[in-house]
Amino acid sequence: MVQDIRVELTKNKRVKPDMKTVKFGKSFSDHMFLMNYEEGKGWFDPRIVPYGPVEMDMACMVFHYGQEIFEGMKAYRTSEGKVQLFRPTENIRRMAISGERLVMPAVDEDMFLAALKKLLEVDAEWVPSEEATSLYIRPFMIATDVGLGVHASKSYLFSIITCPVGSYYPEGLNPIKIMIESQDVRAVRGGTGIAKCGGNYAASLRASLLAEYKGYSQVLWLDGVERKYIEEVGSMNIMFKVNGEVLTPSLTGSVLAGITRKSCIELMKTWGIDVTERLITVDEIVEAAENGTLEEVWGTGTAAVVSPVGWLTYKDKTFEIGGGKIGTLTQKLYDGLTGIQWGKVPDTLGWTVPVEK
Repeated sequence: MVQDIRVELTKNKRVKPDMKTVKFGKSFSDHMFLMNYEEGKGWFDPRIVPYGPVEMDMACMVFHYGQEIFEGMKAYRTSEGKVQLFRPTENIRRMAISGERLVMPAVDEDMFLAALKKLLEVDAEWVPSEEATSLYIRPFMIATDVGLGVHASKSYLFSIITCPVGSYYPEGLNPIKIMIESQDVRAVRGGTGIAKCGGNYAASLRASLLAEYKGYSQVLWLDGVERKYIEEVGSMNIMFKVNGEVLTPSLTGSVLAGITRKSCIELMKTWGIDVTERLITVDEIVEAAENGTLEEVWGTGTAAVVSPVGWLTYKDKTFEIGGGKIGTLTQKLYDGLTGIQWGKVPDTLGWTVPVEK
């Protein structure tokens, strides 16, 4: 059920960033969406208010027990000046799956989408029009019960904040360097790997920081049991083109079901390219890199869309992929997805959702 959304407009407009130098996730729009939940009452008081701090008790359960989930989405401005979303229902449903794993209530799909659209209407001027820019959207939910004691909260806050962004990586679409992590573990089957929650990312920070010190953009994770099966990159799913075949790790319960991953697979199928989803060992990728059959590697995710990988390092041995240049299929996927997202090519798959004023 869609509830009426109360709107309180800001009296102090925020300064928009220069889109040529904007840093990802640092400049936030004028308004945010908030809605509260109480057990026995359900979701109530949906509202759009000026962006700013929210007062919280220091004993709120989110601070102590990590009951938190989030999503990542984008709004795009077409050359005609219209604003559109990309497969928002996929994100809404995935957030419900994350919530189920962390015992958190789902937001009604129609209400969620109405909140997204209304917030984008209010802050339409924040959706940038410069080349390769977009408005990043961060829906999230936190536990707000006050008190210490390990149990599921009975009250929650759901919020949506937005920020204009350019490229996620400073390299842009240029190939990045990835380090395969062999010590730390991000998630295990039966854990929270299938959920998009803060704890997964907190667990990745130590290895990511070490990789950054060594000059790498991201860490590629192996499974947490046998430490030999490739799972995903810190902020992306991963795909390989080996001897003409496209491979990607199967969703075994510890890998996030990426919307961009799904879109890449479906788009390639329309081009007649089959994608094999299976367990992939790090040894077979290393062997392919050594014998020259590893043709392309790319990451997929909302923030970067498609990100080519030019170098892979495993146990202090670095392999260059495709001469350190973006591969043909990687480029085609980037052009295909962003073409649909920015309205440059016809959306024959019905993925875009217009935001009407």
